[in-house]
Amino acid sequence: MNFFDQLQRETESERQQLLSVPLIQRGAQGEITLEEYVGFLTQAYHHVKHTVPLMMACGSRLNDSQEWIREALAEYIEEEIGHQEWILNDIAACGANAEAVRHGKPNFATELMVSYAYDTIARGNPLGFFGMVNVLEGTSIQLADLAAGAIKESLGLPDRAFSYLRSHGALDVGHVEFFQGLMNRIESPEDQKAIVHSARAIYRLYADIFREVDTRSALAEVA
Repeated sequence: MNFFDQLQRETESERQQLLSVPLIQRGAQGEITLEEYVGFLTQAYHHVKHTVPLMMACGSRLNDSQEWIREALAEYIEEEIGHQEWILNDIAACGANAEAVRHGKPNFATELMVSYAYDTIARGNPLGFFGMVNVLEGTSIQLADLAAGAIKESLGLPDRAFSYLRSHGALDVGHVEFFQGLMNRIESPEDQKAIVHSARAIYRLYADIFREVDTRSALAEVA
């Protein structure tokens, strides 16, 4: 079995736990409120803005024999630059204050996931960062386009409120194919173990981001 398939098999339980989170389930059916959608976009902004810095940090920790991975990261960086601005545009198209989001703070769950990624690179095996890539891009393909269409229809929002979801649904198909080829070149058992471990952790941490958005929205309704 190649490593990409092994990675999917060994993280299947965590992936299913993420996909079973109520907010994700309701989002796929278009059954979320405007506040919940903006809440999701807000937290997406606060972790997506770290994607390029994380890739740069990962690249800086690689050794000479891993130059081919650094080159792959450079391609990723080229694709990912500026995506956080797409999210702010979507937030503005929803009628929310995008600049308040830009200058605001993330929820705790979001801050924790980002911190875990930086710590993995700095203190552990930098290739563990690819566990995060596996989670975020794989989840986008499964959910993004479906959720965008359902949410647009239920909330009556314009197309320009879904640039982040729609682009990641379509764009990440190519990204995952690229990622699959990259992972299948990882031969070190130690590196493979680090990527699997990180992916399992990120699935759990990412699920907590959705749970916190859901909880905060529910509390706001009660207040």
